[in-house]
Amino acid sequence: MPEVTATNPVTHVQAAPSAVALAHFEALSSLETDCWDVHEAMRLPNSGFVVLDVRSPELFAVGHVPGAFNLPHRRINQRNLAHYPDDTLFVVYCAGPHCNGADKAAVRLATIDRPVKKMIGGIEGWKDEGFPLDTGP
Repeated sequence: MPEVTATNPVTHVQAAPSAVALAHFEALSSLETDCWDVHEAMRLPNSGFVVLDVRSPELFAVGHVPGAFNLPHRRINQRNLAHYPDDTLFVVYCAGPHCNGADKAAVRLATIDRPVKKMIGGIEGWKDEGFPLDTGP
């Protein structure tokens, strides 16, 4: 009987060349941020962005990132954002990694030519970090 050899799932596909990895991770950093960085930046006098909770108003009321505004991803359009300057950076989040609401919101914002980053981890990541939540509308 032939010897069975195990395939290493990590090394089976060779790592990308450094230049490819650099381009990939720099691109990710231009599209995403994390809960820790958002929390730290919000402690500054001017964070430089607006946090959009793109979940339902009911979920927003139960608990949301302090200072976040609620705008469900289906309601993102130029009219609903008209009071923000065109160069306003929006950081969007939804429930977490099991939810694609933030991705849908990012697509809608990019479609209307608004700067956007997704907060990876969403509200679940925020809670996992131990950060406080605000409640109410």
